[in-house]
Amino acid sequence: MESKIGKFFESVTSFFSASDPLPWCDADIVAGYEKEAAEAEKGSAELKNEYSMCFSWALVHSRRAEDVQRGIAMLEALLDSTTSPLKMREKLYLLAVGYFRSGDYPKSREIVEHCLKMEPDRRQAQSLKKAIENRVTKDGVIGIGIAVTAAGLIAGGIAAALARKN
Repeated sequence: MESKIGKFFESVTSFFSASDPLPWCDADIVAGYEKEAAEAEKGSAELKNEYSMCFSWALVHSRRAEDVQRGIAMLEALLDSTTSPLKMREKLYLLAVGYFRSGDYPKSREIVEHCLKMEPDRRQAQSLKKAIENRVTKDGVIGIGIAVTAAGLIAGGIAAALARKN
């Protein structure tokens, strides 16, 4: 019995504290890639594109919301000039990561599903889709909990007011 209770509390704790399975980038890593991307501006178009991809990867994996937004904008700009299906898939996946990190789960889901149509067996995209579904479920449960609590407080207030009248 005690182990079942322990497992229950462990599952509740993991539900409310679980982080996404995606890696994070610290500010110094982002700054390093930004410097490399700036230096690559002087090189060939291929080198510039390669370092832009690395920099956008770091941006969408950053802990800072403004970096994530910069990464999204950079990737959207890079999509227009992409002709290679492989590069397109990579950019779309990173764009989905950016939208996930910014909290735009519907947009992230739409893009990751497009990635999975291009390559159904891609584990990164499958993992991201699962993380999106988990986050949406978690947010829904929390929203329902808030609504139920608010309804309970209102009902309690009404009951208290009626009790005072009588």
